[in-house]
Amino acid sequence: MILEALNYAATWPLTSAAHRPFIRSSVNLWARANRCRTAWAEHERQTKAAILKAAEQCRQRRTVVVLGSGLLRDVPITELSRLFDTVVLVDLVHLASVRGWLKLKGLKNIRLIERDLSGLDALLAGEVLEPLSFLRQVPYLDLVVSANLLSQIGIGVARRLGGQSEDSDRVRQAIAAHVEGLAQVPAATCLVTDISYTVIDRGGLRHETVDLMHGVDLGTPSARWDWPVIPFGEESRDYQIVHHVIAR
Repeated sequence: MILEALNYAATWPLTSAAHRPFIRSSVNLWARANRCRTAWAEHERQTKAAILKAAEQCRQRRTVVVLGSGLLRDVPITELSRLFDTVVLVDLVHLASVRGWLKLKGLKNIRLIERDLSGLDALLAGEVLEPLSFLRQVPYLDLVVSANLLSQIGIGVARRLGGQSEDSDRVRQAIAAHVEGLAQVPAATCLVTDISYTVIDRGGLRHETVDLMHGVDLGTPSARWDWPVIPFGEESRDYQIVHHVIAR
């Protein structure tokens, strides 16, 4: 708890007032990732491999933008820094622990941007939903990576709307807008996201499966794997929650 409190306090002055309410959830994720490092290791390896494969296929390597850069545990940031002239990391919050790690590594070509990628404000205002339109302003853009972000957009929008069943269409709109935004980017793209999760007991019985994409079609994936986001013992001795991930 002490480390979490220190990370929270150090991140507060580095974060804009509009995004400070999200620091707590970022710190909680950081703590969970540390606790579950063994269970998450294969997912992180697979995600990094998918991103690197996309990066290595780029004919030019000037600028790469990583959407949902988060804790950088699943982003091959050192390799991207070597491959590209500029690496832009976009997220609601960049924790002090992440900033400190980047500084320690001496990665000089990293740029951090705070941004809400959900598009919820435009959605509520009845405006055209283009949450990734800012990418048009990024010069020399050769690769855009969406790193384990898309399901979190849906979860975040549902939570902020109150989680009512009648809001399902708007959650679907937010997810679809992200997918469409990637399709319109004049650059290579790499999408990695968990698309559903299943609650499984110790006997292997599947109790519930939930569609995190709310019916949005992501097309044919190039790879897929399972990610035990909540392994046995994290929240329950008897159940684990396994997320199903695709890369495209």
